[in-house]
Amino acid sequence: MSLLLHYMWKQLLYYVILSTLIFLLHDIYDIVYFAIPSYTIAALGTALAIFLGFKNTHAYERWWEARKIWGLMVNYSRAWTRQVTTMIIPPDGENPGEVEKLQEAMVYRHLAFVNSLRVFLRRKLAYNETAVTELYEDENTYKDTKSFLSIEEYQEMVIKDNPPNYLLQKQGEDLKMAFQKGWLSDYRFVKMEETLVDFNDIQGMSERIKNTPLPRQYTYLSRVFVLIHCTLLPMVFISDLGWKTIPVSLVVSFVFSALDLIGERTEDPFENRLEDTPMTSLSLTIETNLREQLKETKRNFPAKYKVEDGIVF
Repeated sequence: MSLLLHYMWKQLLYYVILSTLIFLLHDIYDIVYFAIPSYTIAALGTALAIFLGFKNTHAYERWWEARKIWGLMVNYSRAWTRQVTTMIIPPDGENPGEVEKLQEAMVYRHLAFVNSLRVFLRRKLAYNETAVTELYEDENTYKDTKSFLSIEEYQEMVIKDNPPNYLLQKQGEDLKMAFQKGWLSDYRFVKMEETLVDFNDIQGMSERIKNTPLPRQYTYLSRVFVLIHCTLLPMVFISDLGWKTIPVSLVVSFVFSALDLIGERTEDPFENRLEDTPMTSLSLTIETNLREQLKETKRNFPAKYKVEDGIVF
């Protein structure tokens, strides 16, 4: 409730002041007489409920698609590490140390890819900027990738226009090198390249959601319709309810305003807000799984994600 009030207090204050003013004008000072038929607000409320339901359904579909995409990220990350550690094999008699070094570098670079994609998706775009101060935000910098890359590779990555894509390109170059050295057969090279393409697809699907919001008219018009409906409410209720118009109008206005707010904030799942797809938590899960596949000791595993006030980023 406190979260909703943080984002809605201005609207609710407007409805309280409006209802109080109508009560004073109608009942106390008898200056204005409001006699709007109840069926008008009922018809408008029905249409608005259908519109908000349609909007919220599509907003949730976008959020759920984003969660499924990052579920694929977890699955393919495990598959990629298994391929790196079992398919890249030195020929008989060759020192395996160089191969093991490459395997570790490619797995660590993938961890950098996962974290860089999270940061890349959560960057703020102009069309989604608001004047609202967020109560909860996750730190969103590329420094989380620093421990997984060489200094040179990190410095080159952060200046790229698309850092995650740069890291996938580097993975492809290492695959090519392993193939040329005879550490990969033709078939294994193709299969691992297909996994890199899967990561390209994951990034592309995420970018599609990030860069293609719901049409702006859904957000704008729903806000206008809620304002009109909730403004008319006390004018309809005042003849029958008297002073009770104030709390009743406030409750009904709260319900419609909350529904509108939920849809508006759910439709963009990569905005570094409390409604986000939990990419930080999933990144830590991926890191733990991949380090385990590398047979690292548990002391090298990342700390478990700490949930704050029931919110998972």
